[in-house]
Amino acid sequence: MDLLQALILALVQGVTEFLPISSSAHLILVPRFLGWPDQGLAFDVAVHFGTLTAVVGYFRRDVMTILSSWTGSLVGRPHDRTAAHMGWAIVLATIPLVFAGLLFEDLIETRFRSPLLIAATTAVFGLLLWVADRRPDRVNAVESISLPFAVLIGLAQTLALVPGTSRSGVTMTAGLALGLDRETAARFAFLIAIPAITGAAILKFWDLVRQPDPVPWLALAVGLLVAAASAWLCIKLFLQTIQRIGMLPFVLYRLVLAAVIVLAFR
Repeated sequence: MDLLQALILALVQGVTEFLPISSSAHLILVPRFLGWPDQGLAFDVAVHFGTLTAVVGYFRRDVMTILSSWTGSLVGRPHDRTAAHMGWAIVLATIPLVFAGLLFEDLIETRFRSPLLIAATTAVFGLLLWVADRRPDRVNAVESISLPFAVLIGLAQTLALVPGTSRSGVTMTAGLALGLDRETAARFAFLIAIPAITGAAILKFWDLVRQPDPVPWLALAVGLLVAAASAWLCIKLFLQTIQRIGMLPFVLYRLVLAAVIVLAFR
């Protein structure tokens, strides 16, 4: 992998990880369109750690408060009840993804990478995002994310194991469908992405250490830094603008992307 390829793919990962347009689909499709070889497991690990660094860094105060309050609720220390509630919501939303990933990992890696399947999921889940975003009544308090709601959003997150669905997109769709406003749905989607990305990065790293292939350290460093910087900026801009612009631009992008995939790979 040369540095230009690393730069472009890291930028793609950083921008698409937290937008509702599917990073996995883009990382599969961009090399195919450009005729590049697969970027390799080591690079996937690097950009996953890059986006993880971005989301943890952006929400660092929330993460520290939630962790402190959640552990306080476990051991009976004084704690912020709202933050502890959010901690339990994140835990419950993560559990379905863990089981789905363990059960269907081989199937996902072998059968679910077809361009036409990606086109279908990109279009269908884009339309579902549009429908959910049109719901008129909204609430914007984290207390409104009840634990049953968290489980439902977590179940929706398991669908993101199929490329083209988008983890952030499907979790935002579920949140919007349950009555959350756009910013609250997006914030919860980003917070539950932290354990999801952490788990994916650890699993990929474990696979990496068992491989004898040489490690392209410079390309990995570029990938990690670019993915982290672009993801952090993307989160910031998305949260600043989503209440105003809504989900329609992302829905339209997904539909256009699906059409391009069908025309290119039919």
